[in-house]
Amino acid sequence: MVEKKNLLLGICGSPRKQGTEYAIEYALNYAAEKYGFDIEFWSVRNKKINFCLHCDYCIREKKGCINKDDMEEIYSKLEEAKFYFFGTPIFQGNLSGQLKTVMDRCRAMVAKNPNVFKDKIGAALAVGGDRSGGQEIAIRSILDFYQQNLIIPVSGGAFGANLGAGLWSRDMGKEGIEKDEEGLRTIRKVIKRMVEFKK
Repeated sequence: MVEKKNLLLGICGSPRKQGTEYAIEYALNYAAEKYGFDIEFWSVRNKKINFCLHCDYCIREKKGCINKDDMEEIYSKLEEAKFYFFGTPIFQGNLSGQLKTVMDRCRAMVAKNPNVFKDKIGAALAVGGDRSGGQEIAIRSILDFYQQNLIIPVSGGAFGANLGAGLWSRDMGKEGIEKDEEGLRTIRKVIKRMVEFKK
């Protein structure tokens, strides 16, 4: 699989078509329109994604994951992309189970090729119904995944987007995110930082 230099892959970890999906699409469209990124969107919504069993099939066989489900369609996209923007809604103060499962299942990719993610660029966003509902914890969980897998984690820097993009929907879904100008600004700050790695 050949990496595409300026491909930004947005992964939405929400099972609903609401605020998180809007936020990821906003990020992708902003990156494409303002900075010329190639973009691709993928969502866990309506997907069948089995849990990682930690059976070590991927380590023994070096042939990918023993599970054959809708993760098959995202593996190649993860390989092709140079940039990642993972987004999650807040579930119980942290990231969604769906996004966590996607990240867990990436173990099969690393088992097959330990450098599959090396030196790629990753950013994160989290959407909470409460102002302080767990956005930073969820973002840190995504950044931890990046760091463990040799992806370079980026944020929007100090004064507003310290770890990544945090958004507050006020429990109004997409409509709440559309009105969260400060949250949308954090997305723009993160994308601006990503541009510094663009070739």
